[in-house]
Order: sequence, then C-alpha cells, then structure tokens
Amino acid sequence: MSSSDAKITEAELENDLGPRRVYSTSPSAPSRMPAFASVLAVIAILYFGKEVLLPLAIAVLLTFALAPISSRLRKLGMPRIPAVIVTVVIAFLVLVLFGLVVAGHVAEVAQNLPAYQGNIIAKIRSLQESGTDSGIVRRLTSVVESVGRELSNAEQRPGAPGTGSRPREPVLVEIFAPSRPIETLTSLIGPLLGPIASLGLIIVVVIFMLLEREELRDRFIRLVGYGDLHRTTEAIQEAGSRVARYLLMQLVVNCAYGVPLALGLWAVGIPNPALWGMLAIVLRFVPYIGPVIATVLPLFLAFAVDPGWSLVLWVGAIFLVLELTSNNVIEPWLYGSRTGLSPLAIIVAAIFWAWLWGPVGLVLSTPLTVCLAVLGRYVPQFEFLEVVFGSDPVLDPKERLYQRLLAGDPDEATDYAEEFLEEDYLEDYYGKVAIPALLLAEKDRRRGVLTAEQMEQVFGTAITLVSNLAEIAQEEEQEEEEEEEQKEAAGRPSPPKEGNGDESELPDGRGKTVFCVGGRGPLDDASAAMLAQILQVQGAEVVAARHSDIPNRRAVSLVPKQSNAIVVCFLNEDSTRHATILVRRFKRIYPAIRVGAVLWVENQKERQPPALGEADFVATTLTSAAREALADAPPSLVTTARKIRTRRSSNKTGIAAARSGI
Repeated sequence: MSSSDAKITEAELENDLGPRRVYSTSPSAPSRMPAFASVLAVIAILYFGKEVLLPLAIAVLLTFALAPISSRLRKLGMPRIPAVIVTVVIAFLVLVLFGLVVAGHVAEVAQNLPAYQGNIIAKIRSLQESGTDSGIVRRLTSVVESVGRELSNAEQRPGAPGTGSRPREPVLVEIFAPSRPIETLTSLIGPLLGPIASLGLIIVVVIFMLLEREELRDRFIRLVGYGDLHRTTEAIQEAGSRVARYLLMQLVVNCAYGVPLALGLWAVGIPNPALWGMLAIVLRFVPYIGPVIATVLPLFLAFAVDPGWSLVLWVGAIFLVLELTSNNVIEPWLYGSRTGLSPLAIIVAAIFWAWLWGPVGLVLSTPLTVCLAVLGRYVPQFEFLEVVFGSDPVLDPKERLYQRLLAGDPDEATDYAEEFLEEDYLEDYYGKVAIPALLLAEKDRRRGVLTAEQMEQVFGTAITLVSNLAEIAQEEEQEEEEEEEQKEAAGRPSPPKEGNGDESELPDGRGKTVFCVGGRGPLDDASAAMLAQILQVQGAEVVAARHSDIPNRRAVSLVPKQSNAIVVCFLNEDSTRHATILVRRFKRIYPAIRVGAVLWVENQKERQPPALGEADFVATTLTSAAREALADAPPSLVTTARKIRTRRSSNKTGIAAARSGI
C-alpha cells in the first residue's frame, strides 16, 4: 500500500463510493457507550477465539476474492458445483506451489549464508578504516565474527580431521525403540497437523461459502438488516466490491512490481532472484511495512555477496525505479486498488490486527478494516468507525476553512484553497467556501460564543489568506485579459468560464474603480476584501476599507473621486436598517456614484434581495455583487429634502401663537 492512495479528490471519491455522508450530532443524540461496549466485547472475542476465527476470516476474504472468478465461469456455461470446485482447486494449487517454491529458495539461501561471511566482515572493516569507526560498527563486526566461528565449529564437529588432539566432549544420545514406529511418525507429523487442519478448514469453508453465497447473504440480511433491506443490501454489495477490488488490483500491482524485480535482480547477479520477487508480491500486501522488508532483504544480500559496493548500488537503483513506476504509473492507472481508508487508519489497523492475530493479521488488516468502515457507513450506531477509518473528509470545505480561521493558521487554509483552485476559479472558492465560512463565524458571533479578539483573529487570518492567493488572482487576471484580447481580435464573445455556475461571465472591469468597505465588523471587512480581489481579477481598480473607517469620516478621503461604484458588505442578513443608513450617507456625499449593499446569504442560489431605499443595487451572492459593481448602469439620482432643525422652545412658541391667533 503506497502513500499515493491518500491523494484522491473528493469528486473521485463521490463518483466511486457514492455521496459523502454529512456528520452531525444533535444535542439529543443517544449515548454511544453501548456501541463502545460492543466494540470491546468483539475485540475480546476476536482475541480469545483467534484459533477458530482466523481461519474463518481468511476463508471469507478468499471467498470475496474468488467469487468474481466463479461467477465468470458460471456465465460461460459451467454448472455451479464444477465452477466452484475448479476455482478453489486452481487457487489453492497456486498458493501451495507458491509456498513450496518460496520454502525451497529460503532453504538454499540459508545454506549459502556462511559463504558470505568473509565479504560482510571485510566491508565492515573497510568502514572502520575509512574513518567511520564507532561502537556500533565494532559490535557488529564482533557479532558477525562470533556467528562465523559458531558456524565453522558446527561444520568441523562431526569427525573433522585434525581435531584428534582435543578431548571429545560427551554427546547426548537419544535411543529410539524400533518397535514403536507409530510414535516416531506421530512426532514427525504432529507439528504439521495444525497448519494442515487449518488449510483444510479454509478450503472447505471457501467451497461452501461460494456454493451457498446467495443463501448466506439472505440469512445475514434476515439477522441484521431485515428492517431496512435497501441499506443492508447496499452495505453488503459495497463491502464485497471494495474488498474484492482491493485484493484483485493489489495483486495485479504487486505482480507488476515483483516480476520486474526478479528479472532485474537476475540481471545484476543476485542469488535466488525468484525468491525476492515472490516475497515482494506477498509482502506488499502488508501496508507500509511490507515494501520496506521486501527492499531490505535483497539489499542485505547484495551487501553480503559482492566484495565491492557496485551491486548494492544497482539493487538500490532497481528498487527506486520500480517504486517510482508503481506509485506514479501503475497504481494511478489501476485506480481500483484504492480502499477508501485514510493512510493513518491503515497504519493503526495494521498495528491492531498484528497485535490481535499476529503476522497473518498484518496481511488481513486492510480488507478487514474496509469491512469495518463500510459497517460504520451504513449502521448509525457505528458511524464513528467511518469517521475514524474512512478517507472521506468529515467536515465540509467551509467548516474546515472556518476551523483554520479560528485557529489562526493561514498556511493550512492556503493549502486547502490551492487544492480547491486546482479545479475551480477564485470566484468559486470565495463564493462556495470562504464567504460561507465567514457566515459560520457570524452565526457564532450572534450566539455570543465568538469574542472580539477571536473576530480580529479570524479577520487577520482571512486577510492573510487573501494576500496569499494574490498570485493566483494575478494569473486569473492575465487569463481574463488574454480572453478579452482574443475576443476583440476574433470579433465574437468568449465562452463562459468552466466551473462558474452562472449562465454569463462577469463583465470586464478594465477602466473602472470600485470602493469596497465592511459594514459593521471585522468579519464584514474580510468579506469586502474577498470581493475586492474578485473585482481586481476582472481588471478593475479596487480600494478596500474597514468598517472602522466610516464613523471617523476617513471613508470620505479613501473613496477615489473617479469611483464607479461603492459596495458595503454585511454578513448579517438582519442589518438592512444599518445598510440603509450607510447607503444613504454615501449617496448624499457621492450622488454621481452607484452605491449598493451586499447582504451575504448562506444559500448561494439567487433570491429576491430586500429593498434598501436609495441603494442602486442590493446583492446576496459574490457573483451578483461583482456583476452589479462592474455594471455600466447610471446611478439613481435621488434628491432627499433636507430637514430643517429648530429649537424645541421656538417650536412651542410658534404653536402657541398660532393657537392664540385661531
């Protein structure tokens, strides 16, 4: 399992695994303690019953892997029973033959190891002489020499010449009675009975599971999911397809790695190259740890065989080329090897199953964890399993961004934004992710859980994010200019941008000046800065200001005289009264400039905005706000009668005089 499994986009996950679940916890959610208690009970059963459950688990996974082959044979016209038997016999013959070949090569390597002792000691001593002497190297040299002496003594003990001068040590002799051949045979076969019995049990279980697959599925549905046939059927199908796809595609990927490895090692002269290729095929089923072991063993053998260092370098180059090819070419091409598990979950699962079931648990860890993730996907009580093990994001993009804004981490927020912008435009990111994240912050402010310091931190992080995305904004601005030039040269309108949900693109902003300002708080200021960057992408000159610049009349000097529009941004939909006051104030000071307000809404669909009296326009989304700010419509000339203020006492005197005259 390589790290490239983690680099999957959300769109690809949704296409392959269905729509992403939305995780939410209501205040009245039931306690999950019964679910955790059930998990602990299951772990105890798995640990103490591993002698029985381990063969059954292997049989179930082999059933998932062999079911497509059996189904294909049945589609070709072969009856059910012969198709199952042929499939199982061929599969287990391949496995047994594979094991015998590996065992033979391992025995041959073990016999040849004493011959490589001299090369190992010579290389270690050369490291000492080259100035890399250390306590570890000295201890390693002494260990290798002591092992070599033990091996030499073991070879010289049985009647070796030249040893007559030394006194012979007494040897323990065990006398076997020739009249008890059954006991001798039992002592030889006894250690093999356990593995043979487990293998036979696995074969029988696989045969019956393949024969009764539909019947077992119906019984499982009746036991655990009779009340919701639709969900249970989806869970069974998804678990079966994901496990079978993983096993098959991982086998193909491992064979595409192991066969070239064996050929490459044979070409450079490594002994027993077939052994290392076959071990690589098996070990790469173990996540992360297996490929490392498959690499270390041939490298150590190259270190022991060759007196020089060239063979070690050649073997290292072979592994480097194969890893790069497998991770960047073969695995992306065979996309089905993905499991839907996060990389950390794969590592934790490997540790857990290795502790539970030993080395076999390492090989079974990924398929079993896939089944647990599917269980959490469809059973509400075990939803935490999918949250812990699944690779699907458990937070929406806007929630992830809001969390980064609260944490004051603009770097990670920028990384998320750049991932999004690989597929979409900056307008889409601000409209679908950034503005909704600020709306979440505004909700927390209205609930009283967001302090003034936190609002300033959110504002500062958002401004840093906008600044970090300035380079991408410049690239999009250059693209806009090139499109406009091509449109002018061809004399026809350019096509709309991909990813933009509106039917028409934003108007050209070249030669226009827009003033953007926040309405009532730091969060509004952040939304105004995002709108200002979108307007800059369209080629407009933009000046952004904070809400604190309005009361002290700094906005009067900040607004350029040649401005075409003034936009005031509000994240609170209930700020219509305050928006009306600000629009009226700007309108009185700048009657020749279009003045409008943006009342951001969480739902990006256009809806009828509220009326704000003298406002030239009112928008609710980023796209509509940018279109209105860059529009060529003239400002509405509204003349408001000035109120004449008089003193209250004079007013009373006039009223009294009028009454007396009457």
